[in-house]
Amino acid sequence: MSTADTKRPSLAVAILAAGLGTRMKSDRPKVLHEVCGRPMLSYVIDAALSVSPERVVVVTGPDQDAINDILPVGCERAVQQERRGTGDAVRAGLEALQGFSGDVMVLYGDVPLVDGDFVAALHERHLEDAAAATLTTIELDDPGHYGRIVRGEDGQVVRIVEHRDASPEEREIDEINVGMYVFRADALRPALDKLESDNDQGELYLTDAVHLLLAAGHAVTSFESDDEEMCMGVNSRVELAVVNAAMRRRLLERLMLAGVTVEDPETTFVDYGVEVGRDTLIRASTHLLGRTTVGAACEVGPGCFLRDAFVGDRARVVSSHLYECVIGSGCSVGPFAYIRPNTVLAEGAKAGTFVEIKNSRIGERSKVPHLSYVGDAVVGKESNIAAGNITANYDGYEKHATTIGDRVRTGSDTTIVAPVTIGDDAFTAAGSVITRDVPAGSLAVAREQQKNVEGYAERRAARRLREQQQD
Repeated sequence: MSTADTKRPSLAVAILAAGLGTRMKSDRPKVLHEVCGRPMLSYVIDAALSVSPERVVVVTGPDQDAINDILPVGCERAVQQERRGTGDAVRAGLEALQGFSGDVMVLYGDVPLVDGDFVAALHERHLEDAAAATLTTIELDDPGHYGRIVRGEDGQVVRIVEHRDASPEEREIDEINVGMYVFRADALRPALDKLESDNDQGELYLTDAVHLLLAAGHAVTSFESDDEEMCMGVNSRVELAVVNAAMRRRLLERLMLAGVTVEDPETTFVDYGVEVGRDTLIRASTHLLGRTTVGAACEVGPGCFLRDAFVGDRARVVSSHLYECVIGSGCSVGPFAYIRPNTVLAEGAKAGTFVEIKNSRIGERSKVPHLSYVGDAVVGKESNIAAGNITANYDGYEKHATTIGDRVRTGSDTTIVAPVTIGDDAFTAAGSVITRDVPAGSLAVAREQQKNVEGYAERRAARRLREQQQD
């Protein structure tokens, strides 16, 4: 009889997240370390929620209140008061699930590559086999120090043997216990009550609960995974880097399958929340981080760093850094531009080579082509800010605003000392220091008159010769 022919038992998920992660050498809870810009625990919670369980409980230590900040609605926290092993952690989770009758899935908060398909398949196997417990296993070329799965002649699980307790023959077994399970709650509770801590660590092991179920004659089955990445846990910064690389590869593959060209996946970094439109080209050595969104038919890179930036369709960003800004459709940025928070480039605008823009709006089709700083300014449409322009916005105490109208042309090396307004269709002469408002349609010239000192070179050479003769 298939599981569809009978009433499916309800499902609860306990996510174990109390580990100190001492090998991480960190003051942060291990499960809050980020994988592609997101706490690793969040991936596991998403996987659990994807199968619509009745309850999700995250088991933490008493000193991990920071985990509360990332728990979504519908996800509970249970506290393991003393860290006494995985068996005790599951017991803490079951205490939060008092009155629950159904299946309990056990996942780990430091195994972030687990996904909804895996969770669904694991539970389905448990239901198909009508087992009291289902454990996840995988075959590895190098099982290392993992616990081995010992099977009987009929292929059924007989026991789990820890590496340190395994015989030479058992150590030759390449099938290991991954540590993710589904239990029938009515079978798990009494098994947990019988756990003892007579081991080197003085802890209560969840694997011992499996042994107790086997000894009591309960059916224990296995779910054989073939995805080694899916089962990778994080216990050190080295393993965190490995998992980050695997997750990044998944995210990039998802983008490429959606119509994005990634020139060099090995040097391209994307975070979980990044969105990219079709027919966009991401060139080498590019970072798209945070909640960055890139539109369709864009070119980004090489050598770009974008965090929480929005880039509209058909824009081009080359070798530049963008933070918390909006780049409109058809804009051009870089190379070597620095676009800082609260900046908006309207459609068709340009921020060129060695340009820094902060907390400003650049109007439609306006250009800041090169070697300029624009801060706390509003620039109208179709204006051109020439090379070497500076908005001097800070007087040592406060920031002041600059307003530049439509179709304005500033000369090279203009310094605009805010607060100043330059009207529509106005000009500034090269080398000017603008300290007062410029009326619309005017030319502002604010510089010393040039003075040519004739014969200066000859007199200077003669003076130098006399000085040498005196020496």
